[in-house]
Amino acid sequence: MFRRALKNILRKELLDKCQSDQKIFARTILTSQRTFYKPNLADSENDIFVYSPLPSINYPDISIDQYVWNDFNKWTSKTAVVDGVTERAITYGQLRDRCRALAIRLQSVFHLNHNDTIAVCLPNSIEFPIVALAGLEAGFIVTTVNPIYTADEISRQLNDSGAKVIFGLASMSNVLRQAVAMTKKPIRVVYCKETESEALPVDGVNFNDLISTEGIDLGSLKTFDIDADDVAMLPYSSGTTGLSKGVKLSHKNIVSNSMQINSDTGKGCLTYPAIGTHQDVLPCVLPFFHIYGLTCTLLSKLAHGCKLVTLPRFTPDTFLNVLEKHDSSVLYLVPPIIIFMSNCDKLQEKHTKSIKYVMSGAAPIGSLDADRFNLKAPNAKFFQGYGLTEAAPVALMSVLGSNNHASVGFPTPDGEAKIVLVGDTEFRGVGPNVSGELLVRGPQVMKGYHNNEKATNETITADGWLRTGDIGHYDENFEFYITDRLKELIKVKGFQVPPAELEEILRNHPDIADAAVIGIPHPTAGELPRAYVVAKNKKLTEKDVKKFVSKKVAEYKRLEGGVEFVDVIPKNATGKILRRELKDRYKSST
Repeated sequence: MFRRALKNILRKELLDKCQSDQKIFARTILTSQRTFYKPNLADSENDIFVYSPLPSINYPDISIDQYVWNDFNKWTSKTAVVDGVTERAITYGQLRDRCRALAIRLQSVFHLNHNDTIAVCLPNSIEFPIVALAGLEAGFIVTTVNPIYTADEISRQLNDSGAKVIFGLASMSNVLRQAVAMTKKPIRVVYCKETESEALPVDGVNFNDLISTEGIDLGSLKTFDIDADDVAMLPYSSGTTGLSKGVKLSHKNIVSNSMQINSDTGKGCLTYPAIGTHQDVLPCVLPFFHIYGLTCTLLSKLAHGCKLVTLPRFTPDTFLNVLEKHDSSVLYLVPPIIIFMSNCDKLQEKHTKSIKYVMSGAAPIGSLDADRFNLKAPNAKFFQGYGLTEAAPVALMSVLGSNNHASVGFPTPDGEAKIVLVGDTEFRGVGPNVSGELLVRGPQVMKGYHNNEKATNETITADGWLRTGDIGHYDENFEFYITDRLKELIKVKGFQVPPAELEEILRNHPDIADAAVIGIPHPTAGELPRAYVVAKNKKLTEKDVKKFVSKKVAEYKRLEGGVEFVDVIPKNATGKILRRELKDRYKSST
């Protein structure tokens, strides 16, 4: 009776929320055998979780590169990638041939074997998809590295991932050279030149030589028996706590999530295959090294034959120029860019007239911010999603017809989500409007952390639920909301900043006895790192500390939230930092 009543309520309310042209489909969903909400009787009658309201998908057992190239013959002559700054462009046919040429030479020139790892340390560019897809097609694991990392940060990831080759810009040669030297390993460096006249470092390999199709048999690639469950991508994430860890994402994880977000199953697919004269256009401002950009704007959209316009970094004028010049149809963004667009006086109808859909993710955005954006782009349908690297990344996504911008939506097709009370070691799901930790499950959930079984076991439950470390709830309509962060991770403009990493750096300063780092609110960045420091030398200044840290980390990890000197760092009996006390201290001071 309880389940039937809930289902009847949901049928009426969801149908009312759907647009008129979606009602028939929504009714089909609601009368299917899959229910939105029911007790998991196989485990416990007290364990409640929410199914996806969307129809199931048949996921093929194929590799990522096979998925991307599956239909490319339909759009071989269409533009695949355009450099948004230089306007340099390549077609899908050219992209395919260069990927194959590089894959062959990775095997023959570098003598790499199946499941060896290569690192991509590039900004958004034409070269990035060539390297990533070539590595996958050649049977390798690809780890993505933030190109603004310092030598310390790059070397740490190279060591942990075991990468044998790293691709980077020629202008990064000094940093890459230092990073490789710090690993004390014979890692080869391939340099990509940004201009033809740019000098090539003498210690590296020319990328252009490796992708040349002259004098090479494109059918000579050595193939391996690749299983869909094999590890394919190794992006790095801090997880719920601690230092960055390699996230083992299989071919199946990435393909499943790509199909989930590409699926036209009533939620409103954001892009459609490039058939005939149709071709969706996406400005790619989200970095490809980040899982949000990698899956949502690169791999899944190449599989649809979209035209991708790459931007190596976000600058207002360049971004606006791309919106206007390329008639952009779909935007995947983060809240800081959405807020910028909402407040930008230069943004006019000529920039937004072609935009059909906008997806916001990586960090929460308020409903007022979403509404302000819609005033600037009235023709665009606004979606919000929720994800994490460990879910490849999308786990929850709003559906077509919903104007509830405060919600992050429902589980993706074949996905499940539940809320468990904080501290419940049995991870039993609770009902609507009860706050707790969000757990998700589905075919996109990672295999585990690289070289870290302990962290894997702490993050994935015995029955496959992924602990997100985020606090939230769902309402009577089974829409989910994220309200707080259980985990200690700081998010700056959508980028992850693990406090433990900054604390380790601070404690290595000769004049610092102890330190703790928290995130403090910021209107556009979301959060900023703020340090609390116990000084050995009373002459130590905030400027000294900031300068010390800035030399060792990427710009977004810098202590822009300030430095405060304290007598002692608050900790519990086991030595764990009581960050809540520091957050309360900051609130009281402001």
